[in-house]
Amino acid sequence: MKTDVIIPAYRPGERFLKLVGLLERQTVPVNKIFVVNTQRESFERLADCDAFCQAHPKVCLRHIQAEEFDHGGTRDLAASWSDADILIFMTQDALPADEFLVERLIGCLLGREDTAAAYARQLPEKDCGTIERYTRQFNYPDRSAYRTKADLPVLGIKTYFCSNVCAAYRREVFERLGGFVKQTIFNEDMIFAARAVQAGYSIGYAADARVIHSHNYTGREQFSRNFDLGVSHAQYPEIFDAVPPEGEGKKLVAQTAAYLVRRAPWLLPRLVWQSGMKWLGYKLGRGYERLPRRLVRAFSMQKKYWNDARFFTK
Repeated sequence: MKTDVIIPAYRPGERFLKLVGLLERQTVPVNKIFVVNTQRESFERLADCDAFCQAHPKVCLRHIQAEEFDHGGTRDLAASWSDADILIFMTQDALPADEFLVERLIGCLLGREDTAAAYARQLPEKDCGTIERYTRQFNYPDRSAYRTKADLPVLGIKTYFCSNVCAAYRREVFERLGGFVKQTIFNEDMIFAARAVQAGYSIGYAADARVIHSHNYTGREQFSRNFDLGVSHAQYPEIFDAVPPEGEGKKLVAQTAAYLVRRAPWLLPRLVWQSGMKWLGYKLGRGYERLPRRLVRAFSMQKKYWNDARFFTK
């Protein structure tokens, strides 16, 4: 089956070049690598576009303007350029941990006939902080799984979990379900996964398909990221109101605290601070329509999203 990789890029650096090189050395070769870059001049600071494409013949590089970028719409645009059976979406800062990433991710996707999408395990960077390292372990365990509608009573919102940091989609199902939502602040992957689960499909988690990806967010950055998460949940109440994420968040905090008590108790105040900022950001994001626009823009990590006044009404 033909497999293409789609990567939105913005101000890419050396890590992006490494990502492309690693994708070119996979045990299951990819057909094409579609790179949708925001602003040509930002890419040319890294490499000459023509020389880059000549050096990497599988890469199809296209440029868009900043005002054209949308988390769901841009990925859908790139998907329309591909004729592959399987679409793998990645971010520019995710690195395959080995040459088996594509092979194992596809294996999980095709492991069950009802699987619409499968996402990879995210491993922490070497410089990843202790709290974030444990969060990676919590969200990306070492056991593969498939989740269906039957798991909702037990797993709740985790049933819908999927991450376009690295995830593979069956093109046929992707198109049947209408692709990603357009003009979304982010979270297009979980919104698609939720619709797939509700339509009777499963979502796969490939623990042996691994990418290196983590962030050391400050408390302020955690606030903004979770503000945007709250916005996305508020805009799709038909999906998220029935499976509120607070229970999963409390579970993560409790387990992280227990881990820190044994390993690094001096980090407990930081956990309390970051968890509080996550909670506050999420709550304010859920009620963003009641906030002044200047505060919404100040709180959000995706500030350009708010240039369109339509997003202040459902």
